[in-house]
Amino acid sequence: MKSTHLSLIAGAAALAAITGFASLTAPQGPATTEAKAAASLPVERSSLVCPAPSTSDLAETRYTSFTPPGKDAGKDVGKGAEGEKGTAELKPALPVLDEDEPETDPEKAEKAEEAAKKAREKADKPVLAVKEPGKPVTAEADGSAAPALVGTATGTLAPGWAAQQTTTVTAGGARGLLGVSCTAPDTDFWFPGVSTARSRQDYVHLTNPDDSAAVADIELFGPKGPVTSEVGDGITVPGRSSVALLLSTLTDEAVNDLTAHITTRSGRIGAVVLTADDGSGTDWLTAAADPAGTLIMPGIPADATSVQLVAYAPGESDADVKVQLMGKNTTFAPAGNDTLHIKSGMTATVDLKDITRGEPGSLRLTPVEKSRATPIVAALRVVRGTGEKQEYAYIPATGPVGARSTVTDNRAKGSTLSLAAPGADAEVKVTTSAGSEGGEAAVETYKVKAGTTMAVTPKPPAGLKGTYALTVETVSGGPVHASRSLVLPEDGVQMFTVQTLPDDGGTVLVPSAQQDLSVLDD
Repeated sequence: MKSTHLSLIAGAAALAAITGFASLTAPQGPATTEAKAAASLPVERSSLVCPAPSTSDLAETRYTSFTPPGKDAGKDVGKGAEGEKGTAELKPALPVLDEDEPETDPEKAEKAEEAAKKAREKADKPVLAVKEPGKPVTAEADGSAAPALVGTATGTLAPGWAAQQTTTVTAGGARGLLGVSCTAPDTDFWFPGVSTARSRQDYVHLTNPDDSAAVADIELFGPKGPVTSEVGDGITVPGRSSVALLLSTLTDEAVNDLTAHITTRSGRIGAVVLTADDGSGTDWLTAAADPAGTLIMPGIPADATSVQLVAYAPGESDADVKVQLMGKNTTFAPAGNDTLHIKSGMTATVDLKDITRGEPGSLRLTPVEKSRATPIVAALRVVRGTGEKQEYAYIPATGPVGARSTVTDNRAKGSTLSLAAPGADAEVKVTTSAGSEGGEAAVETYKVKAGTTMAVTPKPPAGLKGTYALTVETVSGGPVHASRSLVLPEDGVQMFTVQTLPDDGGTVLVPSAQQDLSVLDD
């Protein structure tokens, strides 16, 4: 009789650190399995995409990229065989070529091929490249020709990698401050708050970071249910390219408030919506958090003159939710709008007016009956100023900061960090990074009382030159939801933009398992 012992020790750990998941299934039979506590390991690869910034020739765009230092900073985590620490680069997306009408004129075809060759060569040159964790890098682009960006971070530069593009347009119909955090590619997106009304110009930007083409579908849902669209299905996004679609061209119906649902049949994409409202401004609307019974929208400015809530119930059941504002000192229900009924498959809106009344706040939606927590999606449209001096931005429902989250492109003046604790008292650590051109990082801690919102003006790094990044980490207590608003006044207009700070997904839990198999041979 011979006994052989095989030990399989968490080979899935390395895979999970790269792909973000791991699974280990024990075989059936005369074997024993000892599962150990899961380990939190840094990811070794991250992807981000950024949409084309603007169609205005007056646009001035600043790109910023940053990776926060981690616990393993300075170690060999993620290094390749030759000792590389990894890369974090954002490159131009490739132009989309019109393949339906091939050029037949030899001379024109040769010029087209030469232009395509130059575009490919340009796409191989990084616009932004992070060299080390803890220090932001920036780049600038002017006009309407600035491209969408796609990129990948590896090794020690992958965990928590973040990027931002901030665009200023000082005149014209697209006047405003447009800010968007570059997003990780995915397959499912919800956008409450889009519109096909004649006064709006809403473009959905679909960016494909991979070499193979992706195919996406766009569904629209209004106050009366699905909106008929015959051209929203089967949208092809070529590899390493970006496509922008005007939502009003997808349907003959002009609807003020819609919810867009974007999914992919194949591949993965980044999706964001560029909105412009005649006389009111412009900004990016990023995807809302996945459908859930309770939602948090953090960071309504104290001087908001109008706040509109847009919500949608994607399931088969209606939703009844409590509407509450987490203010500076307590949580309260707005008079006349303490509850909202959302019919299944329909978009509901409510005008909350100047709900904050001079104090910063965050909106919380919870089920009226805890036993009926119908999943919903939601976002806020926030206006500052009035008349020709108004400007707006969006705050989609967002997940908690979790272990860590980062937002880049903070200036010496104009940045405000909002921290909301919906459930229990919490403590967070906020790190202001070194500046992109100089300055020393600094750390502060804040305690947020349950049911309140704290608005913090970050203390810029000592000796700041350029821009800096803000990294928020949960220290103790309940979950914290956060957002950063950036204000850049122009000719009496408080031009602003708001970015939420969900968990950066820089680490992944990997089960550590040991498996012993005993095989008995006669």
